[in-house]
Amino acid sequence: MDFIQSIDFLQLIKCFIVGGLICIIGQILIDKTKLTPARILVIFVTTGAILGGLGIYKYIIDFAGCGATVPLTGFGANLAKGALTEIKDSGILGAFTGGVRASAGGIAAAIVFGYIASLISKPKIKKQ
Repeated sequence: MDFIQSIDFLQLIKCFIVGGLICIIGQILIDKTKLTPARILVIFVTTGAILGGLGIYKYIIDFAGCGATVPLTGFGANLAKGALTEIKDSGILGAFTGGVRASAGGIAAAIVFGYIASLISKPKIKKQ
């Protein structure tokens, strides 16, 4: 019973709404454009990196928590944050190493789970 009392339902709703909005944008891009999933991925990561580098995405993360950090935009923001932090510590070389260092866990998980998914699924090519 203590577990249920410790859940912040308002935070869960904010997380769900923001994460859902990001997914809706992705679905609209898939359905209404001829963009491939790879290009949409790049758009999301780049948008997150730009907003993260400008310090704007931090406010979205503060508001929505995992609803903002789990989608690809959160990955881009994490890359930018790591690069900026590492630049302060290591100089210009940190621009190349900082993002990877900050995102190493997510990158490793994506590789492992992507490989597992590739073993058990059959991909379909998007019709042009």
